[in-house]
Formats: sequence, structure tokens, C-alpha cells
Amino acid sequence: MDVIYLDRLFGLNLLLDYCLVLASARVCGVVLRRARYLLAALTGALYAALMVLPGCGWLGSGAMKLALGAAMALIAFGGEAHWARCAVVFFAVSAAFGGAVYAASMLAGVSPGSGALVTVSGRVLALSFAVCYAAVSTVFRRRAKTAAREVCTVTVTLAGRSTTVRALRDSGNDLHDPVSGLPAAVVERAAVLPLFPALHALPDDAVQTLSVLGALPECTGRVVLLPYRAVGVTGALLPAFRPDSVTIDGAPEPMLLALSAQALTSDGAFSMVLPPKS
Repeated sequence: MDVIYLDRLFGLNLLLDYCLVLASARVCGVVLRRARYLLAALTGALYAALMVLPGCGWLGSGAMKLALGAAMALIAFGGEAHWARCAVVFFAVSAAFGGAVYAASMLAGVSPGSGALVTVSGRVLALSFAVCYAAVSTVFRRRAKTAAREVCTVTVTLAGRSTTVRALRDSGNDLHDPVSGLPAAVVERAAVLPLFPALHALPDDAVQTLSVLGALPECTGRVVLLPYRAVGVTGALLPAFRPDSVTIDGAPEPMLLALSAQALTSDGAFSMVLPPKS
């Protein structure tokens, strides 16, 4: 009869799950949120501990394991711009790790165990994790590099004043001025208020915002209304202005800035959505 130490089982799964979530985040190139990753790992470790208790064998079903993986991915990556991709990478890293543990155990002539039980050595676990991380990183390398570039630091300058904004590069943003053809980034209004010291806030209404900006000397001849489309939204307009310069990670890119009255992300990870590189 096997003796299972719940504290060791919980601690081991906590460490492994945290490493798996962290590795997935690094492969995806997202901003690291370690507190959320720890919460996701705690969820996985609690599941592993409960699964070995009498009467809880049903937790080991395939459906429950899929549900657990989805829950951990949601806890760790919920709110990310590309949550679905992060979830896929997390499942890939987890599957690769499980396969690596099984293969290494078979080569060593040791039974890898089943369910929540792991009967292999720490050396095998460490080697398996390194192998699966390298393999998944290689598979997702191109996508990871792209993701790492998607979150940018943008400096906007107007009339001698400047402000710095965190921005997401979104290939799906096709907003542009139909007259000049200039692409447009969408930015939260509060993020560019430092450019307008005479203003404490901007109206929510697009036409009123255009009128307020157009009355400022630094914005004379620089404001426009841009038509845009979104899911469930047609015929909408965004007020926009042309700054003196927009510098993205040190490189200038000409564009308009369209002002959004709503927050662009729930967790404040970025406040601007850039158009794709031309």
C-alpha cells in the first residue's frame, strides 16, 4: 500500500504548475504577472491533492483535467490581448512536459505513476522540464518574438510637450484617415491629456471633443473625425488629431491618434492600440 504525503504532493505540484505557467508566459512574450501565475499554480496543486482523497477519483477524468487546464489558463492569462493563444501554449507546454516525464521515466526503467502521483526523481523532472521548454520555445519561437514586439513604448510629442504610453501592436487595427491615408492608433483620452495642459478632461461625445481640440492653437488644422467599425457597431466616429511625432521604441512612425472614451484593457496593461507596421 502506497503512502501519500499530501503536503509533499501539494508542494511538488505547486512548484511544477508555477513553472509551467511561467514558461508559457515567457514563450508567449506577455508581461509577466507572477501573482496570477501563483494563484493558477495553487489551483492546480489543490486539484492534485484533492484527487487522491477517498471518493474523489472522479476528479481524474479527462473532462475534469481539461476543465482544470482551462481554469488555470483563465486565471493566469485572462485579460491578455491574446488569451486564447496563451491558453494553447499552456496546454502545449503541459502536454510536452507530461510526455517528457513519461519518456524519461521509461528510459530510466522507472514507472512514472498515474494521475496526481509522480514517482520519478527530481533529476528526471528537471531534465523533462528543460527538454519540453526548449521544444515548445522552438516551435513557438517566431510567434513569441512577434508577441514580444507587440507591447511597445510610445512617445507622443505635440507643441514641445510629450507623454509616454504603453501600446499594443495589433495587426487587426485597420483604422486610417480616408482622405490622407494616414494610419491611426487608438488611445485612451486620459493617456494624452498631458499634451493639453489647458484641459482637465475631454467630453465623451466625439463631435464635442473635436470642437474642444480644434479650438486649441496647437491643434489648428490637425483634428478630424474618423469612421470606424467594430463588432456590433456601425457608423461610429472617433475624434483624432495629428501630433508632431509618434516614436515607437525609438523609431518614428507617422500616424493619427484616435481618442477612445473607453478603457482599452481591463488591467491597464496598455492604453494605446497601434496599427500594423507598414
